[in-house]
Amino acid sequence: MQRELALIEKLHLPGYFLIVWDIIRFCREQKILVQGRGSAANSAVCYSLGITAVDPVGMELLFERFLSEERGEWPDIDLDLPSGDQREKAIQYVYQRYGQLGAAMTANVITYRDRSAAREVGKALGFDQETLDQLSSVVNSGEWRGPSDNFENHFQRVGFDLNHPRVRKYWELCERIQDLPRHLGQHSGGMVVCQGQLDSVVPLEPATMPGRVVVQWDKDDCADMGIVKVDLLGLGMMAVLEECLELIPKHYGEPIDLAQIPPDDPAVYETLRRADTVGMFQVESRAQMASLPRNAPVKFYDLVVQVAIIRPGPIVGKMMHPYMRRRQGKESVAYAHPSLEPVLKRTLGVPLFQEQLLRMAMIAANFTGGEAEDLRRAMGFKRSEERMHKIEAKLRSGMTQNGFAPKTQDEIITQITSFARYGFPESHAASFALIAYASAYLKFHYLAAFTAALLNNQPMGFYSPAVLVHDAQLHGLRVKPINALQSEWNCTIERTAKDGNDIPCLRIGFRYVHGMRQSAADRIVSERQKHPLEGIEDLIRRVPELPKKDLVTLSEIGALNPLGKEMHRRTALWQVERAARPAGPLLDAIPEQMELSPLEQMTDEERLVADFHGSGMSTGPHPMTYCRAALSKQQVKRACDLSRLPDGQYTRVAGCVIARQRPGTAKGFVFLSLEDETGISNVIVNPDLYEKYPLVINREKFLRVDGVLQNQDHTISIKASHVQPISITAAETQSHDFH
Repeated sequence: MQRELALIEKLHLPGYFLIVWDIIRFCREQKILVQGRGSAANSAVCYSLGITAVDPVGMELLFERFLSEERGEWPDIDLDLPSGDQREKAIQYVYQRYGQLGAAMTANVITYRDRSAAREVGKALGFDQETLDQLSSVVNSGEWRGPSDNFENHFQRVGFDLNHPRVRKYWELCERIQDLPRHLGQHSGGMVVCQGQLDSVVPLEPATMPGRVVVQWDKDDCADMGIVKVDLLGLGMMAVLEECLELIPKHYGEPIDLAQIPPDDPAVYETLRRADTVGMFQVESRAQMASLPRNAPVKFYDLVVQVAIIRPGPIVGKMMHPYMRRRQGKESVAYAHPSLEPVLKRTLGVPLFQEQLLRMAMIAANFTGGEAEDLRRAMGFKRSEERMHKIEAKLRSGMTQNGFAPKTQDEIITQITSFARYGFPESHAASFALIAYASAYLKFHYLAAFTAALLNNQPMGFYSPAVLVHDAQLHGLRVKPINALQSEWNCTIERTAKDGNDIPCLRIGFRYVHGMRQSAADRIVSERQKHPLEGIEDLIRRVPELPKKDLVTLSEIGALNPLGKEMHRRTALWQVERAARPAGPLLDAIPEQMELSPLEQMTDEERLVADFHGSGMSTGPHPMTYCRAALSKQQVKRACDLSRLPDGQYTRVAGCVIARQRPGTAKGFVFLSLEDETGISNVIVNPDLYEKYPLVINREKFLRVDGVLQNQDHTISIKASHVQPISITAAETQSHDFH
């Protein structure tokens, strides 16, 4: 602590720490959940001030990764806040605290990418919307660029004549504007502050959002000019945790404090080991699910590693697989040199974190903490070969001095140089792991509250609301549909009887009615509280804010059924139409049987289509349920059946595509997640198969996949050999594609 304080004083930084502390103080006073992360978690001063929640002494984190004399720049402290209104309160406090000319958001330069270039150039050249939609659907927006991922192939795939002069100009312009600036946007959370003289340093402009000011420089420009910057980042999961803190005492009758939840709950770690992690922070992606059973976390530090290991660094640096093999006992733990054991022991001899890289240089080559941090920065994205050679020579000189053999030197330098560019900070991983564990704990112990909070804070995470609802149902949560007599704007918790017990269940809120405004939903709730709604005509009369289109949507999704005796969706539609077209004074006196309708009830398929069209989800059976008998005759296995099949068996699966990924580190492989009524199947598509069926894989909502089952280390996937579309439903399902 004394060493940190002395350096902070020497670098004239006490004011910076107090600026950040003041924001933290404001958030706590306003009961806004906040947590510092990033390299700030390496600092005991930050921990003592309550800025970060990770104990850097207990975790043996390296302070120099956060701050050193050699760096010559402001330290970087990121504050995670609940996304939405709570973060905006903190941002507005900074504006208020430092004045209109003393605080502003940093800018973000948005550049043209393949898809935006194709759309906007095509629009400027007068191509029709349908053609632009087709072209956009085949343009790869993922990280990987294969040999066919170029505009020539994209244009041919949608039927363009490349010899036509207008098409050739389109093609040429799409390539020429790549990476050129498109517009200036706001950074997601970077704020600069000064003593009311910001406009004398950088041009300011009012943001589109009321109450905000933006500088016309990006964060790197501001850093180069030495302007103080603090990142106030909106994190959806922080909003979920904050809402859970309100819901749990109210509906479960139990006090809850995130700082006091048991840190080593065996049931939570068992859930993580099974990769049962849909909706959990940082561990819900397909890649995380595939590695969780191999890593098999049993304590908090295992989760820190888990958060960090599915990153470009460990993968590109070829550190992930050696770590996993050692974790499973398939490979012995070894160290490049015995002196490195204290640094690498926790990660089984494999360097996974930037802090380890710095300590390796300090131990092996006598680097100071500041010199080690300079090494990391020298090997960053803007590498200088000359600077690299100088640092390598210094590393070798230090290791020779310490008696390291040339072969050992080569191994250590290879580890450092290959990993420094992509390594993940251990402090950052630890901060994220705290949130990941909290989300896992709350989902396991308070499923209704966690799911309600998750749905109320969309969009966020990896999966659509429909997938989150289905996963909750598979875990035993009863989910009730939108109901004009019960729903509120947000999803809420109700009580229901099950096996003689009164347990929590979930009610979907009006927020999921497509196109509906919150003011209309709030008015429905307000009128219900005054006097119960007595029918559709009563609803229309008492809530004039409800336009006809909302009434139609509410009718189609069944939300108005409770407003009448034996009412079904088409009866509600009939009554909405009748009420929306008054008969006039001549016929008003003639009584009409409002309950009667000549329309038949919707079929299962029509209800499913209406549910997804009107709310993006269904609380009823999964679409795959309706065709399971036919699929079984085709030898299609359910997701829950795969664990019982032996590795290497040829099999067949089918489902709704809920995620498509093509990571830059996966050498062109595509990963699909298919959901059926029992869970999720993971499919691996090799580059050749993808090139053969790109439109089917990218655009079809339901797929049948034939391939070889890979069932190893409790991780299950299908290595596809054939992919084909299947007709299940016309419902508008959603997928998370190439993010």
